[in-house]
Amino acid sequence: MNARPRALLLILLLAGARPAVAQTNVIGYWNPLFDEDFVERLPGPDVGDYAGLPINDAARRRADTWEASLLTLPEHQCKPHPSTYGFRGVGTLRIWEDRDPLTQQLVKINTHIQWQEQRREIWMDGREHPSEFEPHTWQGFSTGRLEGDVLVVQTTHLKAGWMRRNGLALSDRATMTERFFRHGDLMTHVMMIEDPVYLTEPLVKTNGFALMPDGAMEPYPCRPAVEVPREAGDVPHHGLDDVSPTKEYAQKHGLPVEAAQGGAETALPEYTSKLPSMPKTTAAPTRGLFP
Repeated sequence: MNARPRALLLILLLAGARPAVAQTNVIGYWNPLFDEDFVERLPGPDVGDYAGLPINDAARRRADTWEASLLTLPEHQCKPHPSTYGFRGVGTLRIWEDRDPLTQQLVKINTHIQWQEQRREIWMDGREHPSEFEPHTWQGFSTGRLEGDVLVVQTTHLKAGWMRRNGLALSDRATMTERFFRHGDLMTHVMMIEDPVYLTEPLVKTNGFALMPDGAMEPYPCRPAVEVPREAGDVPHHGLDDVSPTKEYAQKHGLPVEAAQGGAETALPEYTSKLPSMPKTTAAPTRGLFP
């Protein structure tokens, strides 16, 4: 083979190898994009808004009896998001890798979300997940692999968390599979959560990020304080029979109660064809400032 064909072959080999390396590189600082599910992720969802989520009766009952003032307790104020929710929250995301100094083989990928300093390790060295009897943590135990130009992550050993910030909970038996897709300076994060306790089928969410070329991250110190004076040992709560199912979200938007209460069916486009024939919820009467 003369010099010209050899050079052409080398160019073709290099051209075929470079895209996979470039596309799997998710290292850097990323800003979350909130175009999708803005109300749910920033201002926060309404009380009783369970629509579009594949929840069961146990999840619905748990959310109806949730007491939001629980978050005023000092031990809950600096609680981070679990990894099943952290990528939907606020704060810069930093991703970096650790490699073996001798072989330069990739050992793990680290993620750090600024809000409440949520740090996670994604092991890339082929290790197995630990025994089911090992402790559960907020970030869980994560292993990753590359499927073409996509980073795939599987997470187990999670503490009980939440799927929406209005009382909809996830149990400590939940597991998560994620996929990270990079498109130039944009990254799409797809998460699929399975929970045999509170979900009837996998919950799928997506989140977007934009690369910060000159990114930086400040620390996020959190110092709990007494926001509401209480007697020692007093914990805000409701019993299972203390409150009836909430209708607040349905009343606010004039929706059928059944639609607001969620379930896998409410996520399907064809569900909207049922809405006209379902009874709407009328707004609750309001009381003025003066009698």
